[in-house]
Amino acid sequence: MKTVVAGALGECVHVAGVSNFLRLAEAAGWRTVFLGPAVSIKCIIETARSEKADLVGVSYRLTPETGERLLGEFAEEASDLHASGVRFAFGGTPPVAESARGMGFFERIFDGSEPPEAVLAYLKGQTTLNAVQDDFPQSAIERIHWKSPFPLLRHHFGLPTMEATLRGIDQIAEAQVLDVISLGIDQDAQENFYHPERQDRRRMGAGGVPVRSPQDYCALYAASRRGNYPLMRTYSGTDDFIRLAQMYVETINMAWCAIPLFWFNRMDGRGPWGLEGSIREHQQVMKFYGQRNIPVELNEPHHWGMRDAHDVVFVVSAYLSAYNARAFGVQDYIAQLMFNSPPGLSDAMDLAKMLAVLELIEPLAGPGFRIWRQTRAGLLSFPVDQDAACAHLSANIYLQMALRPHIVHVVGHTEAHHAATAEDVIIACRMARRAIENAIYGAPDMTADRKVQARKAELVSAAKTTLQAIARLDGAGYGGPFTDPANLARAVTQGILDAPQLQNNPFGRGRVSTRIIHGACLAVGPDGAPISEKRRLKTLVKENSK
Repeated sequence: MKTVVAGALGECVHVAGVSNFLRLAEAAGWRTVFLGPAVSIKCIIETARSEKADLVGVSYRLTPETGERLLGEFAEEASDLHASGVRFAFGGTPPVAESARGMGFFERIFDGSEPPEAVLAYLKGQTTLNAVQDDFPQSAIERIHWKSPFPLLRHHFGLPTMEATLRGIDQIAEAQVLDVISLGIDQDAQENFYHPERQDRRRMGAGGVPVRSPQDYCALYAASRRGNYPLMRTYSGTDDFIRLAQMYVETINMAWCAIPLFWFNRMDGRGPWGLEGSIREHQQVMKFYGQRNIPVELNEPHHWGMRDAHDVVFVVSAYLSAYNARAFGVQDYIAQLMFNSPPGLSDAMDLAKMLAVLELIEPLAGPGFRIWRQTRAGLLSFPVDQDAACAHLSANIYLQMALRPHIVHVVGHTEAHHAATAEDVIIACRMARRAIENAIYGAPDMTADRKVQARKAELVSAAKTTLQAIARLDGAGYGGPFTDPANLARAVTQGILDAPQLQNNPFGRGRVSTRIIHGACLAVGPDGAPISEKRRLKTLVKENSK
């Protein structure tokens, strides 16, 4: 194990930066020796020798003129260590850092403007300032490991023209604040990419960038080949699923697939397929990516939550998502955990719901099925007021960190007002980074709250009741009741999986009523009082038997 020795030089007593540096060094596998504040040149050098240090870090945050003189003396005294191969790094204020650069003694100089992963990358072996693509892992799982203990940051981005989107991707990559660019493409690209005869030029750019050819995707990916070389992914589409998947792999090195189980069809008006047929297609998409060792995310539960489904249905759909991913050969499963769906949930009850999801799906994990946690805020929860939205973004991400996510999907503070520009994405990511750093450096364990744990247990029990109801339906083919498309579709058409906003839907019932009570989204009876899941399902059986 390599050893790093670090402290604040001379009369400088500011050691927060040194502490953070050593904390990151420990995460990167170093043995650390903290010398503390106001350490003499002699002490640092003697400790470096006695500890057989591979790296020496010094910090100075006081007067630049004094710092320049002190660093000069330090470089002179440490010249023999430098010559023997010991590495030296410096951290300080920008003026002192500028003086240190002019000396040519330090291997790396930090002035406080660097993101934590830049420091982590240095400690993991990236020794040059001019980063190249090989310095940044280009697969999702490798990048998760590389950036740990910090989560990957993902943000949605797509403007109404190719030109604006290309410029924005360039700008975002150069800012080095984002790990994964999720291309937001317009609706025609999602549904009609291979059907130009179905495209409507009047809708071009509606909802995202109007990609119309593989060359467009290649150009967008090329724009990201700079800065911190972010990964790229996009929507799975709502038709021609496998053709699109193949093209995504070839053009943008698809970081991971995101696809629902029950949606992106005629049930939500986003595609031409019926419910059962789209479930079959989505399962084949999972299989396609699983065969290529590309992670898969099922962006399923929040679609129910966004339609005011009660918390039990959210949790059940999350379990069905993970179950199907494993059944169809996905090896790396990204569990999306969208908070604030529906809006109005309390933080405590929201957290309990996510913990219930994790408790149900984690037994599915094994050597051939790894689960990665991705958290995000709800689309509909952001206020229009930008100051309030910024506060919501930061507070919600701090809450999400209680789940120790591997990926944080940053939902921009402009969501309720306008599609995020490159500048908006960069600002949102910087806010997210600060909230994440604060949490990683020592947050209270919010999951231990007794009310949170009690609600989690309640949801797990109720979700098992609902899953048993689905298992008792007629579908026994196609691998069992949880993977048979006909049976899964029947769970919707018979109202086991239901949401208030599915009224007058070609497939959903829309018969359930829900209310947020004491921060949780509950199914309620005609009188507005909460009803248990057993009672709801028992009533449903009676209705279906008529």
